[in-house]
Amino acid sequence: MSSPSPAERFARARARTSHPHTADFAEMQRFELDEFQIAGCHALEDGRSVLVAAPTGAGKTIVGEFAIHLAMLEPGDKAFYTTPIKALSNQKFHELQEVYGDDEVGLLTGDTNINASARIVVMTTEVLRNMLYADSPALRGLRFVVMDEVHYLADRFRGAVWEEVIIHLPPSVKLVSLSATVSNAEEFGDWLDTVRGDTEVIVSETRPVPLEQHVLVRGDLLPLFDDRAGVATAQVNQELLRIRGGNAGGYDNNRRAQEYRSQRHAGGPRHAHQRRGGHKPVRASHGPRIERIDRPEVVELLQRSHLLPAIFFIFSRAGCDAAVQQLRRANVRLTSAEEREDIRQIVDEMTFTLKDEDLAILHFWEWRDNLERGVAAHHAGLLPAFKEVVEELFRRKLVKVVFATETLALGINMPARTVVLEKLEKFNGEARVAITSGEYTQLTGRAGRRGIDVEGHAVVQFTEGLDPQSVAALASRRTYPLNSSFRPTYNMAVNLIDQFGRGRAREILESSFAQFQADRSVVGLARQVKDAEESLAGYEQAMTCDRGDFREYSTIRRELSDLEKINRRDATAPRRLRDERQQQIQSLRKRMQRHPCHNCPDREAHARWAERYWKLKRTTDKTRQQIDQRTGTVARVFDRVVEVLATLEYVAIEDDGTTVLTRAGRTMRRIYGERDLLVAESLRQGLWEALDAPSLAALACCLVYEPRRDEAGPGERGLPRGAFRGALDATHTLWQELDDLERDHRLPGSESPAPGLAPAMHAWARGLPLDTVLTLADMAAGDFVRWAKQTIDLLDQISLVAEPKLAKTARTALDAVRRGIVAYTSA
Repeated sequence: MSSPSPAERFARARARTSHPHTADFAEMQRFELDEFQIAGCHALEDGRSVLVAAPTGAGKTIVGEFAIHLAMLEPGDKAFYTTPIKALSNQKFHELQEVYGDDEVGLLTGDTNINASARIVVMTTEVLRNMLYADSPALRGLRFVVMDEVHYLADRFRGAVWEEVIIHLPPSVKLVSLSATVSNAEEFGDWLDTVRGDTEVIVSETRPVPLEQHVLVRGDLLPLFDDRAGVATAQVNQELLRIRGGNAGGYDNNRRAQEYRSQRHAGGPRHAHQRRGGHKPVRASHGPRIERIDRPEVVELLQRSHLLPAIFFIFSRAGCDAAVQQLRRANVRLTSAEEREDIRQIVDEMTFTLKDEDLAILHFWEWRDNLERGVAAHHAGLLPAFKEVVEELFRRKLVKVVFATETLALGINMPARTVVLEKLEKFNGEARVAITSGEYTQLTGRAGRRGIDVEGHAVVQFTEGLDPQSVAALASRRTYPLNSSFRPTYNMAVNLIDQFGRGRAREILESSFAQFQADRSVVGLARQVKDAEESLAGYEQAMTCDRGDFREYSTIRRELSDLEKINRRDATAPRRLRDERQQQIQSLRKRMQRHPCHNCPDREAHARWAERYWKLKRTTDKTRQQIDQRTGTVARVFDRVVEVLATLEYVAIEDDGTTVLTRAGRTMRRIYGERDLLVAESLRQGLWEALDAPSLAALACCLVYEPRRDEAGPGERGLPRGAFRGALDATHTLWQELDDLERDHRLPGSESPAPGLAPAMHAWARGLPLDTVLTLADMAAGDFVRWAKQTIDLLDQISLVAEPKLAKTARTALDAVRRGIVAYTSA
């Protein structure tokens, strides 16, 4: 590396003087900081909040870590680090412990509470939201909040929580928002600036490790882009277009493909597929027949080409598991004897708390054997403990190939040298749809390990019908807009009214990103109306007639024309109706003929301007209607929510219009989630008082569980007996009443309680063994654990707000569910 020039040395010295903390922090890092990281640190040191939008793996968390560094320089200052998922919180917790020590770092994730009073606390975003509403003492001394993966505020189910936190944090707290590259970062930054004060927006689209894009055709890796035309043009490799077009026999590679091949030894993939002779020749007569090579061969190709470790994104869990089995059957081994020993040791250390009988049910021994081969699956159906093992082994470069669903792309630190996409479409719950350019960018963002790889590699497998131009468009476009999913909830309403009163609550909601985006669109619509009004005035001037009011005359003409059209079209109308219309037509025709403008010599010229006037006016009136609908939309929904709460007496509206919480409303402050109103009303009506602990766990499960679309319920025979059925029927009847009430108030309503998992949760809370419960549940262990943890969250809320007897039952139920694989935590 060449020594810095005098100018560069001067610039560094000046930066050290103006931003000494950044300079000190930069010296502590393993890598030299990038420009966008330095800009983010400078903004924080200058006392501003910051939004950093950068690609996956670019190192944006460095800016968040600098905020923590600044907080730790001042005795008594605190920093919170929020993440969207518990796995990310656990990961960040361990990373920060390594830097600052166990005593200084805490973790709060709903079901884990470690060192909560520490100066650095890692938490899920919901935990911080609840702290803000409760005005928790832990907020005192808070100087910085880092919101990692802040683009989650677009999430349909949980996104509102991010906006609530951003709006409610005390003004003295500086916010560090870390986002994936979004196409409207400036708009989001403008909103942050509006609600948080001085906020710097820093956008970087530069990947720290360049990405090479390939298409895998018949055992050969061909570049997606032809660099002979220059990178700026991003022209698709002509060879791929020829293959797509059917001219594939004896194709000739471009320079970049030849260079890439020459870097690999003679046993490269082209020779491999020729040597095996296992593929049919290309048939050029009816277009090419491209034979896909098997996964074991793809893995072998990547290994020979030094492109492991790799993540294969397969958009189904069953597909991920099947891929692992395919490699197992082909006896693929990617590890050395020493690596296999390390893997066995790490696996046993990380799973030692799990019972032997449970391990057998979870097919542990086969799973561990696959890991020792260097192969694993990663998806939501996997037990959380197993997922953590896979992540750890992959980070340590011991597992070489992971077959994953797209959930892996959500921020967990698992970079690979290569990302393979077998298909460019996925099932969205209703149909197979093409992945978006944003999803493509997010998935391929895992390719390229900073400090290890010179470049990352994205590989798309050629399939019948694949269009290289479409792949190129996905790879080169950066459209990933961030759109708010914010909507007022009952819990949000009672908390806002309690803290601020109804008037101020409306103002707060009007400051949400949702309303900001609606208002932004209104600004554009208002500009259209303003321009249209100028044109309308011009048209009105042009149709001015010295004989009379031509606008009045043109109105009569339009009415007459419309009625005549209706009468012609509606020939089958009853005679009486047609006669009435005919009389109206005669009357209008007489009025038109008597009007002074009718005999104007320039009448038809005026009429042409009048036609333009009315056409534009109709469009403008529609635009005005759109403005009325969008202005104050969030506050209007809030008013409807408050009306429902008033009807049910959770709030009382005084004579002077003041809105206050009732006793029931104060209870609802502590009930979070999709079912806040149903849970609060069930508790108030005492619907669950007669339930024992397993039955209460089963009923709580009915309120959190979301069945698959095609899933049939357990039916009456499968449900727990005794008081449970009566309580479930009463809860379902109450849901119907509340749903009707919500729809009467123009609110969307909710899905009915889902008892599909109730028999399995009841059995688990009674202490039945794991194999019995998973058979009853008919689902993967990881899915059962996820629903069990959500059941625990709801039982915890009930234990805090219910009457003493039911609260005690809820605590007993919570302890009964939190056992075995559900209780496991690595934190």
